[in-house]
Amino acid sequence: MDIKEIKGIIDLMRKNGLSEFEYEKDGTKIRIRRGPDGEPQVFASSPSLIPAPAVLPMAPGVPMAVPPAAPATSPAGAYLIAEGVPPEDFNSYGARRGNDRVMTRGTFANVRIKNLMLPGVEGGLTLDLLDSKRPQISIYDAAQKYRQAGVPLIILAGKEYGTGSSRDWAAKGTRLLGVRAVVAETFERIHRSNLVGMGVLPCTFAEGVNAQALKLDGTETYSLEGLSSPPKPRETLSLVVKRADGKTEKIPVTSRLDTPIEVEYYLHGSILPFVLRQLLQR
Repeated sequence: MDIKEIKGIIDLMRKNGLSEFEYEKDGTKIRIRRGPDGEPQVFASSPSLIPAPAVLPMAPGVPMAVPPAAPATSPAGAYLIAEGVPPEDFNSYGARRGNDRVMTRGTFANVRIKNLMLPGVEGGLTLDLLDSKRPQISIYDAAQKYRQAGVPLIILAGKEYGTGSSRDWAAKGTRLLGVRAVVAETFERIHRSNLVGMGVLPCTFAEGVNAQALKLDGTETYSLEGLSSPPKPRETLSLVVKRADGKTEKIPVTSRLDTPIEVEYYLHGSILPFVLRQLLQR
């Protein structure tokens, strides 16, 4: 498909407020669907670092993969049932990896995930900090509530964050859930690169520093300061933490935009709009 043809379709969707556009070309059905932010994601605007009052502190060394199958009680299972798919036909997440509605719901749904906001609990759950009672809800449902409230998300993680992941969707789903940055002790190499490719800023704590040592429990408000304009590879930033008691502190972290081309991907919002804009300039 010609790149200018894609842009023309997206402009048509914007002009007419269409959420989806489906057509057939050369015997193949093609569908373009708006992302969760309500905007076709191909030409997403550049990201900005704004206060993030929600966090998922993850235990170190725990796989954060998309799980192999969706239980009927999971957000993905509930979605499939609502679409008329019986549980016996769910199949695996891998078989539905072309469906963003299923895969986004499957991100962080691994039964082995340990969210340190919920000590002793495993699985894709978190606290709803927008509710004064702070009930446990799925990470997907929490992300939707935060999106509706205009709240961007940040993840605090341990060592080798991203290990064992279904790598492409682990990064895609992270972005589609509204996560703007991940601050970890260390990253699995490919997952860090994929986060950059999806426009999510990876950062690392100084050696020997982690969320537990800093006594961060996820109830704080976070923002990142110090990103140059344009950003520089591996520059030092400040993770600004505002605690529940009103006290604020700044924690040095390192931006893991490691190369000039990764800076370019990030400035364009992700690798896809970067590549498409390059093609349009030819």
